Amino acid sequence: MLSKSRLAALAIVLSVAATPARAMVCMDKSMTLDEVADTISAQKSCESAMKVFRDCELTASGDVELGAAVEKKCEADFKPGLNTAQNQAYKREMHACDIKYRNKSGTMYLSFTAFCRAEVAQRYSQRALKAAGQKAR
Repeated sequence: MLSKSRLAALAIVLSVAATPARAMVCMDKSMTLDEVADTISAQKSCESAMKVFRDCELTASGDVELGAAVEKKCEADFKPGLNTAQNQAYKREMHACDIKYRNKSGTMYLSFTAFCRAEVAQRYSQRALKAAGQKAR
């Protein structure tokens, strides 16, 4: 028979395991990571998507999902118009972000990598919009 302390420990473990996705406060609201990623994707521009990312950053592995949403939003501004050389340069810059912290341990380095990648995509978006005569919003 299990002791009371073991039963209590088991109950705590099971309750934590059954907890739904954790929420965070972002933009003065309690939101899950998926909701923040959806908010980033719903932004009208790369710039506003990056602002949400900065405002809601976790400085942990969850930033990988948020950064990917920013990348996708920003890439819509420039990726279709890249020639082969530009596409290769973009891939090299993204790869440089991927290897910058690869030998570091800790989830904050995953966040740093996600921000690096998002910033590269943001720069390419800004250049493409400038070349097209549009202002980044």
